[in-house]
Amino acid sequence: MLLVSYMRLIRAGFVLAREGALSLGDPSALPASARMLIRMGRLIERGSVRKTGRVERLTRALTRLGPTYVKFGQMLATRPDIVGPQIAEDLSALQDRMPPFPEAAAQRILKDALGSKADALSALTPAIAAASIAQVHKAVLDLGDGRTEPVAVKILRPGIEKRFRRDLESYYAGARLAERLVPSLKRLRPVSVVETLDHSARLELDLRFEAASISEFAENGKNDEGFVLPELRWDQVAPNVLTTSWIEGIPLTDKKAVAAADIDRKALAAHLLQSFLRHAIRDGFFHADMHPGNLFALENGNGLAAVDFGIMGRIGPGERRFLAEILFGFITRDYSMVARRHFEMGYVPADQSVDDFTLAIRSIGEPLHGRRSRDISMARVLGQLFSITELFHMQTRPELLMLQKTMVLVEGVARDLDPDLDIWTVSEPVVAEWLRRQAGPIGRFEEMRAHGMRIAGFVARLPEIAERAQRLLVLAEAEKAAARRGRSGTIAGLLGLIALLLALLIWRLW
Repeated sequence: MLLVSYMRLIRAGFVLAREGALSLGDPSALPASARMLIRMGRLIERGSVRKTGRVERLTRALTRLGPTYVKFGQMLATRPDIVGPQIAEDLSALQDRMPPFPEAAAQRILKDALGSKADALSALTPAIAAASIAQVHKAVLDLGDGRTEPVAVKILRPGIEKRFRRDLESYYAGARLAERLVPSLKRLRPVSVVETLDHSARLELDLRFEAASISEFAENGKNDEGFVLPELRWDQVAPNVLTTSWIEGIPLTDKKAVAAADIDRKALAAHLLQSFLRHAIRDGFFHADMHPGNLFALENGNGLAAVDFGIMGRIGPGERRFLAEILFGFITRDYSMVARRHFEMGYVPADQSVDDFTLAIRSIGEPLHGRRSRDISMARVLGQLFSITELFHMQTRPELLMLQKTMVLVEGVARDLDPDLDIWTVSEPVVAEWLRRQAGPIGRFEEMRAHGMRIAGFVARLPEIAERAQRLLVLAEAEKAAARRGRSGTIAGLLGLIALLLALLIWRLW
């Protein structure tokens, strides 16, 4: 099995080399052995790839290798601390598009997954979108009493779970081998990176988890206006099938249609950015794949709709407050507060200089002021912040890196709608409102309630903790008694041996 995994890795290396992907990184930081392998790999590089761009090389290589590698590339796009900022940026542009599987196979999967409930679905169209893990069809759902509605049906690719499991075995083998052969790579925790991909894949390969994400997302934003989500049709949901209401709108990928529609594009851009910040800061749960293909302008001009919730981001209360205060600190030029929050959260070690770190923050913030709003990127500011904190040994926060990468997508879409979008002015009401709420009576009450729930949970577990402590004490006493018996037995054995030797000596002398 291990040999097969290594053979798959060798094939992957051949494809990456052949498609020119080995020429994209800076090998100077790698060990001499790795640099030698890259030089050897580039000997088989196709000559034509040297005329292509960086993103095209990566896309061709990963697409040839299959869906697991595409997903791995997308995950690494959120980890510039591992692959470097340039390759992370290249991977961010990786498009997850694959040829669709036949409609007949989709029909068979529906019947096997849903049983008799598949009969309620009819008029299944050819795939309207096909990605590495699943594809989407439009269909008609029979609601009974002669009523029908159009629905979107997402179906996992046949055999995709087996393919992922096989490739992940190779990743684990390669990660462990890399840690053994190149000890310096241990700081990047390659096995941990593969474990993260493994966990993410398990969630994405069960569409019931995506359905649960839609449900939670909808519940969080039930009072929000102008941000529409598809409604679940739970009877037609299975591990490999997800059915939702059909969203009517203008895809933001169709720039001509958006331009031709009677839509206030400036208002739409501001609404998109503010909605994302509400999801991230207020709820701590956000859509982490907000590229234009997953967003639609409502034809009545009253907002946006989002689809495809396979990749979601989550940040805790501490990270949410951290994000809000960091953004507000840059808006108000309170660099000292921004620096202090990094230390208070434990992101920057206490042995670093707060004054020096404040100076580093100022070097990011000051160039923003006095510039045109179209030249200022909040996502770039966060990217620079995460980059510069490496000088101060800041701990890597994967959830914040995912947030920053999602913000890059959101800003890009918003800028397409309104090139003159003032990021800071649009963000300030959402950030300030949340901070005022947290600092006010409601925020204090929610904080006290959270502390109270934690205390109540601890109190409820006290009998269990006491029982465990008692078992540990009994076990410790038993171990001590066994040790005493062992010592007693040893002494008795020694005395017996001495007595035997004395007896033999007396017998010999007698």
